[in-house]
Amino acid sequence: MASDSEPQAPFFDSLPYYDNDLEVHSILREKVQHELAVETQKSQQDKLHPGIPPPHELFTNHPFLAAELRRVEARQSLSAIDTTRYQLPAPTTTPGTDEEWKAALDNAHAQLEHQRIRHNNLALLQQYGNNAWRIHNFLLEADTKKAEKLLEELREQTTEVNRDRKNTQTRIGNQLTSLETRWTELISSVLQIEMANVALEVEVDLLNRRETELASAL
Repeated sequence: MASDSEPQAPFFDSLPYYDNDLEVHSILREKVQHELAVETQKSQQDKLHPGIPPPHELFTNHPFLAAELRRVEARQSLSAIDTTRYQLPAPTTTPGTDEEWKAALDNAHAQLEHQRIRHNNLALLQQYGNNAWRIHNFLLEADTKKAEKLLEELREQTTEVNRDRKNTQTRIGNQLTSLETRWTELISSVLQIEMANVALEVEVDLLNRRETELASAL
């Protein structure tokens, strides 16, 4: 008795590369097309296929990103950026109080520091940005070539698998056709033998009757 761990022989339920029932029997093609139309209509009416997992909720730990995603999904316009912190407003009163002038001076220092950092970033970008961009493009091109190579290998493997499947199914289909032809020949031979037996039984029965008639005549 074979154990459960032993590999089972492959079971071929159909041979799509060999079977031509749809081409030979038009009624079968009509039934298949009808079933496909019904299934397509059902899939359009249903929400999701049972095999599709439920939707994954994004940014559960980042409420600001989740709110931004909901805004984009709702097609709401983006709120205007607050540009007051990039300005240098003077005190609103004349003359201003010490607190107002101190706030304006702190804002001016912050704007000056911001401009200094921007100037440094622009200088660094001008000095190293071109090379960094070229290196980035070079890495992207290398990744693209790797991906294209992998894609080509997968296509070749897919073609090889389909070729092997076609050859295997064609070989098995020819064997099935040969066996079916042999089975038909054997059935025909058996029918011929049975018909010959029936004819012999009738002939034997006639001979027996003839023998009985001759015996009674004597």
